[in-house]
Amino acid sequence: MEKLKAALVVAGLSAGLGFADSAAAQSNPGSWYLGGTLGQSKFKEGDDKDTAWRLLGGYQFNRYFSAEIGYHNLGEVSLAAGTTKGNAWELVGIGAWPLIERVSAYGKLGVYRGELKAPGAKETNNDLTYGAGLQYDLTRQVGVRGEWQRYNKMGGGSIAETNVDVLSVGVVYRFQ
Repeated sequence: MEKLKAALVVAGLSAGLGFADSAAAQSNPGSWYLGGTLGQSKFKEGDDKDTAWRLLGGYQFNRYFSAEIGYHNLGEVSLAAGTTKGNAWELVGIGAWPLIERVSAYGKLGVYRGELKAPGAKETNNDLTYGAGLQYDLTRQVGVRGEWQRYNKMGGGSIAETNVDVLSVGVVYRFQ
């Protein structure tokens, strides 16, 4: 929880710095970007929550569409199989809708390759991931995101099948 509070403080300070930039915040079409998120994961089959983080990279084709690849560490929770760790590689398409000059709502849909590890068991599978969020562009290069994302039907076999939900905040840097 302390890590989440620290991330929110950093995001708030970054947002404050963004008001000092008078340049238009709309990104140029055709830009590569890198970023990261920090948040909290919840596995459907358990009541535990843990810290989740993601590293991502992508290409923004225009102001409405991007493609993104990322690695998501989903943390560790207690399930029926014991203490279970999760992670996922993902490939998603992102559709954005500008709401006002610097704010966009977006949806994401794609596939993931996920892994759950419990004592004496490991399950790997592929399935859908989807989510939604808001992005505030501090500058032409830097954006702050808040999002929800679901990894559908992780595990199975010797580890209970579960949906994993992640709430996170993050930063993306566009190379322009």
